[in-house]
Amino acid sequence: MPSFDVVSAPDWHEISNAVDQANREVTTRFDFKGTNSSFELKEKEVAMTTEADFQLKQMLDMFRGKLVKRGVDLGFLEEDEPTLHHKKATQNLRFKDGLSTETAKKITKGLKAMKFKVQAQIQGEQVRVTGKKRDDLQVVITYLKENEDEYAPMEYTNFRD
Repeated sequence: MPSFDVVSAPDWHEISNAVDQANREVTTRFDFKGTNSSFELKEKEVAMTTEADFQLKQMLDMFRGKLVKRGVDLGFLEEDEPTLHHKKATQNLRFKDGLSTETAKKITKGLKAMKFKVQAQIQGEQVRVTGKKRDDLQVVITYLKENEDEYAPMEYTNFRD
């Protein structure tokens, strides 16, 4: 039976490239001279460090622009509150990786409500959709793409016929 997987995973290589580009821009911009501003990629988060709160906002806008140019969906990005110490301001940006159980349940309920001729199974951080016909699966993919804002940024992988 034909099947495919619905996953939600950012492209970590592109995120790493965006961090490198943002670091390059911070070191060359005149308004950041002498501030020791930087971006640092750790596991599933990016730490921004600078001297003032308004500079953090500028760095966040800069980083978002780099992500968009590299094709990374901003729906993956979660911002922590900035922490301000005497002459140091930091903020962590986390990236969602994988479908949460609530989102996976929403997807399966949405497919059942639309009465598609497919079955959806939650498998860890992904949802496997199987059906008798390939055309049914393609209809499901278009439905999910149209309603992506409601769920999460998604990719459709492992399409088997």
